[in-house]
Amino acid sequence: MAASPSPSTAATTNIMLPIHEKKTNQIDLYRPLRYYIAIHYSEREAQNLEDDLQTLKQLRSDIERNSDPSLHARRDLLQSYYRSLCLVETRFPISPDPNHVNTLTFTWFDSFKPKNKSSQQNIHLEKASVLFNLGAVYSQIGLSYDRNMVDGRRQALHAFIAAAGSFAYLRENVALKASGGGSITADLSVECAGMLEKLMLAQAQECVFENTIAKGSTPGVCSKISRQVGLYYEEALAALNIAPLTQHFDKPWVAHVHLKAALFHAEACYRYGLELHEKEEIAEEITRLRSAVNVLNEAKKNSRGAAAQILDAISKLLANINRNLERAVKENDRVYLMRIPSFTSLPPLPAFSMVKPMAMNEVLDASKEKMFASLVPDSSAKALSRYTEMVDNVIRTQTDKLQQASELTRVRLKEMELPDSILALEGKFSLPTNLKEDLEAVQVSGGPAGLDADLHQLKDLRRVNHELIIQTEELLQKEAREDSQSRIQFGSKWTRPQSSTLTKTLQDRLNRFAGNLKQAAESDARIERSVREHSALLSILDARPIESALPTLGRPIMSFDQNEDAIVGSLKHSLRQLETLGAERAGLEDMLKEMKRKDDILPKLMTFSGSHEDLFKKEISKYDHICEEIGQNIEAQEQLLVHIQVQNHDFSVIFNLDDYKVSREKSYKQIEAAITMFREIKDNINEGLKFYRTLQDAIINVKQQTNDFVMTRNIQCREMLEGVQRQVAGLSFQDNKNTGAYNSNYTSMGNQNQRSNAQPTDSRPQTPYYQSSEQPPGPAYVHPPSPYGHAHQPPPYNIPSTSTIPYSPPQAHQQPPANHEYGQPAYPGWPAPPYYNNTQTQQPGSVPRPPYTIPSPYPPPHQSGFYRQQ
Repeated sequence: MAASPSPSTAATTNIMLPIHEKKTNQIDLYRPLRYYIAIHYSEREAQNLEDDLQTLKQLRSDIERNSDPSLHARRDLLQSYYRSLCLVETRFPISPDPNHVNTLTFTWFDSFKPKNKSSQQNIHLEKASVLFNLGAVYSQIGLSYDRNMVDGRRQALHAFIAAAGSFAYLRENVALKASGGGSITADLSVECAGMLEKLMLAQAQECVFENTIAKGSTPGVCSKISRQVGLYYEEALAALNIAPLTQHFDKPWVAHVHLKAALFHAEACYRYGLELHEKEEIAEEITRLRSAVNVLNEAKKNSRGAAAQILDAISKLLANINRNLERAVKENDRVYLMRIPSFTSLPPLPAFSMVKPMAMNEVLDASKEKMFASLVPDSSAKALSRYTEMVDNVIRTQTDKLQQASELTRVRLKEMELPDSILALEGKFSLPTNLKEDLEAVQVSGGPAGLDADLHQLKDLRRVNHELIIQTEELLQKEAREDSQSRIQFGSKWTRPQSSTLTKTLQDRLNRFAGNLKQAAESDARIERSVREHSALLSILDARPIESALPTLGRPIMSFDQNEDAIVGSLKHSLRQLETLGAERAGLEDMLKEMKRKDDILPKLMTFSGSHEDLFKKEISKYDHICEEIGQNIEAQEQLLVHIQVQNHDFSVIFNLDDYKVSREKSYKQIEAAITMFREIKDNINEGLKFYRTLQDAIINVKQQTNDFVMTRNIQCREMLEGVQRQVAGLSFQDNKNTGAYNSNYTSMGNQNQRSNAQPTDSRPQTPYYQSSEQPPGPAYVHPPSPYGHAHQPPPYNIPSTSTIPYSPPQAHQQPPANHEYGQPAYPGWPAPPYYNNTQTQQPGSVPRPPYTIPSPYPPPHQSGFYRQQ
């Protein structure tokens, strides 16, 4: 039976190697950098960046003095200073070039050979040295923990991993650049950085091994972890034995690495042997233990200067191995009698790594630092512009793909009339958008049900206009009767003009108005007939909702396999999937825009010291996963559309969709015809209403003129009656003179009235009251025609106008007449057939006969030529 593993073997080798920091000479960063800012930017910019320059100066000073004994504070200082150096690198070119910062020289001494030093006018030497010191501080932090405790082993493990990450970052990103600026010390070489990385990984894995032993894990697990510790040490030892590290490290340092590699190799063999013994694989156990003894004995030959703790651990492990080996040999000789295999015929011991270097990109990322943020060199601005173009190209390409996919879906669904046919089956269909908008406009204007009210309004307006004409005619007739009675009573003494002479123009107008009303009534009758004749067609517009008047898509009368519901269900499911894909596309497009909005690489660009193309390639890859999702979405949509097309064909066949489309289109055309007819009738009614209101204003105007005329005639009648009575009474000669004065006054008033209301004779045709858009506009102001006759007629009384006027009727302020007069067709826009089919043939040059086309000689409403108070 195998002996239990001793906890006092490699687990007690409580000794590891720390890395000491590099030393440097004092240097002033403030003055050279401030001078560069003032020369290449401005003095004002240098003043604005004074705090940043002072901060950088203080960081460098703290690095030189190592004033804080705390390892964690030292670690934070080195990280802050390194991030600051990244910002300095992209903004301040440091080199011997006269146009650069050429007065700075960095000097650093070798950590393992302090007599060796390197001096360069190159910021990469400064960065490499700071990274080296950061790894060294991490290694010292790892050694500062008590690894006899679980928490101490865990913290030490993380510290060594961070140290390995620092040296790995130095090896991958900075060491080569530092060597390109001139000679460097061996500790900053790529080879040394790699060796230190492996050494820190070996010590981190050793912490894992110590924790595994403490937990009492199986021998097989302990063997694998131990073997990986030995492999890391072996890799570090291999680097120490080749240039440029050969002879660079002290022998005790190399011996430590050598002994640790041998120790953990032998430890792995010992632990693996325990597992083999449990499996009764005694022959292989013997070979593994013998190889462990050989490894340890060989390592002890080069143990000069090694720590006593390691030598003691080797001795204890060697004693355990020999004891198990002796027991295994005896058991094999007495019991198993197995053939002992050679070492070279055995496979390598299995190993399992539990550690890897910490990624230092985030720790050392300077993109979030604000130092020197206002300094943006032209090269960085141009590089940023190029990256922005790359991003815009990605966004534009992917957005076009998304929009094309959405448009393709819309077109394909429209071709298949989906989902309208599904909605029609469920009774949820609706009219096309344009037809629905036209129908809503019809309903807003009252619909067919409102036409009766409009017709009634036409009748009311026609009646009001007719009553106004009658009232005006009665006024004229009454005045004419009174004048005729006076003329019969006084005979030749009644010398004023007859009423019929003065009112001829007013009477002609009233006659024309009456004729217009008669023809308008005929047009109204035709509108009423049209409403009655098309009531059946218009009734569809009163359906609420209108969809109730449309045909429905029903299920087939006979079904053989009863699979209608399955077909409809699968088609609905596919349409929902298509809708989901569309929503995903909208989300992907928003993700692209949001990512672009947040994609600000200027800070990274300002701190990145490598190739811009490498940075762009890395940053633009952020969009790859969205582009892949977009491609997958579009591909899934194409496949789904093909599937929907097949499903829709089955749906169309079963539900006889073609016949339904025919009947539906027939209903659409019926609704369109009803809307067209309604609009035609509604437009004619509106024209009629407009005509009646305009005619009403014109009649009221004439009635007002008639009132003015009657009032004036009454005043004249009273004055003439007084004069006639004085003549009959035999007044004196003076009275006769007064009578002459009266006649003069009357004649003068008549002349004045006619002159003030007469207009020059104009052979041009009068402008219609409502001028069409095709007619040229008339003059701005023209004199209104005389209400009593034409301007070329002589006044009824030729008494000189110099006579004194004893009475003057009140003068009304006359408004300027309109630029056109009454005489518009009854319903402009109303088609002549079948409403205005005149049976009389028009003679050439004659005035057309359609209703309401007779020109009117009076001015528009509220522009009377009489005496009218305003």
